[in-house]
Amino acid sequence: MIALTLDRIAEITQAAIGGSARPDAVVDGPVVIDSRQSAPGALFVALSGERVDGHDFARRAVEAGATAVLASRPVDVPHLLVDGGDDAVVAALARLARHVALELGDPRRGAEATEVIGVTGSSGKTTTKDLIAQVVGRLGPTVAPSGSFNNEIGHPLTVLRADTGTRQLVLEVAARGIGHIAHLCRVAPPRIGVVLNVGSAHMGEFGDRDAIARAKGELVESLPPGGEGRGSGGVAVLNADDPRVSAMAARTTARVVTYGLADDAHVRATDVVLGDDGAPSFTLHLGGRTAQVRLALVGAHQVHNALAAAAVADELGMDADAVAEALGAATPVSRWRMEVTEHDGATFVNDAYNANPESMRAALTTLGALARERRSIAVLAHMAELGGDGRAEHEKVGELAARTGVSHLIVVGAEAEGIAVGAERAARAGQWDGETVRAADAEAAASALRERIRTGDVVIVKGSRVAALERVIDHITKGDVQ
Repeated sequence: MIALTLDRIAEITQAAIGGSARPDAVVDGPVVIDSRQSAPGALFVALSGERVDGHDFARRAVEAGATAVLASRPVDVPHLLVDGGDDAVVAALARLARHVALELGDPRRGAEATEVIGVTGSSGKTTTKDLIAQVVGRLGPTVAPSGSFNNEIGHPLTVLRADTGTRQLVLEVAARGIGHIAHLCRVAPPRIGVVLNVGSAHMGEFGDRDAIARAKGELVESLPPGGEGRGSGGVAVLNADDPRVSAMAARTTARVVTYGLADDAHVRATDVVLGDDGAPSFTLHLGGRTAQVRLALVGAHQVHNALAAAAVADELGMDADAVAEALGAATPVSRWRMEVTEHDGATFVNDAYNANPESMRAALTTLGALARERRSIAVLAHMAELGGDGRAEHEKVGELAARTGVSHLIVVGAEAEGIAVGAERAARAGQWDGETVRAADAEAAASALRERIRTGDVVIVKGSRVAALERVIDHITKGDVQ
């Protein structure tokens, strides 16, 4: 974080200096919510969790070097006190992050100003954020969140990792309701906004895709007006192949850059080929030039993610050859997202972080491409927050798994029953001759998998976060399932 005195932080956060805190004491270390991450010069933010209260660890944080604690009740160490419980602390954290973001992004800093890039979409946000950060990181120090640190707490904490040396700040912005993305964009106003897709994730909370599109479009509405050329003014990077996304061009005064497979996309891919290892290659068309790209990431859906990253890199001044080379060198960063590993002659694809209908389809398509002539096994759990469409969407996934030709479909948990029903319907219609297995939890799924897996098989595991299906692979590879 940029160095600030406690009296300045108190002014920014609307807090009162308390305890033995000195107004001229400086915070120039990390801003953390875990006392174990405290370090000299840190600011420890005390929040009340389900199991622990951060205020109880205030002294531990200061003993580890923290300058002060941002708290909602008095503690017996130097602190900044806000009134109103956790909500007030989170609001204070947001005010501090906004101050830092505006200072770092101030145009008067010229070439030293930090570029703020926001990324949203129903699926692929984390992977695309990771891709963008790796590519534009070649232009200078870049800060991006770890994993899916994209909510009202993770977002400002990521912003506060930036300092005067940060050239790019790549932020993932998520929404569970109308107004959430607009709030995050007020915390750290982006100059470049990327919208990937409008899918079914969180359908149960939003109601329909039009509402999801309204929420995602808050990102482009937050952008400043567009300039006259590359490197100036706001830029909305929109998926030309998603009608709801491309329609967002009407909702922004920023300059619009489109990407995709469409012939009229500004940044596009042609000659897409999926290799035997599931990694795609394609011809990148960027800035009037072409370059060959071969990704190290698995799945045809990664092409769109790569094109979004290319569009951002182009805006920041990278040429087509440099972008292609950087994309090809990019590797998976965040855990449990299409991680491919080998164990005892079998291939495992761990895509267990989360699931929605679109990402399930991408995962099963990737499984089919990887398996080719080999047997494939899918271990699938439920997709959360789909609302009234949930049962039908699960049955579609089961039907798709059957069409993919998996030899065994292991369905985990009662909430995923629709997946089994869909596959069994395909079997009764003579469209599939595989086996459906129901398992109560990840441990039972691992046992079922161990009984069926053979050398040469390709296995994918995928489900909503609550199912924690990464444990299936852990159990198999560690040999602790009988």
